[in-house]
Amino acid sequence: MKILVTNDDGAQARGLFALVQALKDMGDIYVAAPDRQRSGTGHSITVFEPIRVMPLKMPDIKQGWIIGGTPVDCVKIAMNRLLPEPVDLVVSGINHGPNLGTDVLYSGTVSAAAEGVIMGAPSMAVSLNSFSEEHDFHTAAEFSRQVAQLIFEQGIDRSILLNINVPALNVEEIKGVRVSKLGVRNYDNLFEERLDPRGNTYYWMGGGIMEEEQEEDSDVYAVENNYISITPIQLDLTDYELINKFRSSSERYLNRLLKKDFRHT
Repeated sequence: MKILVTNDDGAQARGLFALVQALKDMGDIYVAAPDRQRSGTGHSITVFEPIRVMPLKMPDIKQGWIIGGTPVDCVKIAMNRLLPEPVDLVVSGINHGPNLGTDVLYSGTVSAAAEGVIMGAPSMAVSLNSFSEEHDFHTAAEFSRQVAQLIFEQGIDRSILLNINVPALNVEEIKGVRVSKLGVRNYDNLFEERLDPRGNTYYWMGGGIMEEEQEEDSDVYAVENNYISITPIQLDLTDYELINKFRSSSERYLNRLLKKDFRHT
């Protein structure tokens, strides 16, 4: 098996190393990771600057690269240009901090896995529900290996990615695994106004998570109650129910408006 490992915390992140160690016996491991912390970059790509690539030395990998770009850049350039052969799986993580609910839209970790899906590979994103330096990644890494093995044995729809969030607990403290939907995740966004040495105004974003009631089948509820959450995410954002509604009513109306507007131009 050929596995591409990536992340958004950078090539020196502990979670990346833990993931490689957990997966190393499953096949050839390739790593393509950002040159620095790239959290919160979402599905951004580098268009107007060159993307620099340097070799990455790491034990137990077939080959690795440090990429001067976003997490999505890492997957895109690795699968398009750097890898000597197609990969069987893309694994992104282990992120230092959760990626729950609407966080997935901002997450570089999840976006890197999403790019794997776009490039045609089964993909998964893995996050640990802690920002503390005290927690290790062992449980999350071992669970990642189990899910990867399940994907190899049973397959997965290549149009989805698996978003995995693991509580920062020892394995005996975890209540189980839940396949969950995305929950609600909002922040009390605070923008602190500051002045630079030249007297120019700039802003520093902060704020914490807003406490909100969560449905019991959501990923947020699962992790908050000490369950590992797995959320299948599809990249097709089309609302098919609304398509049918528009086709039966609004489409005809909009077409009439379009023809009317053209007659008056």
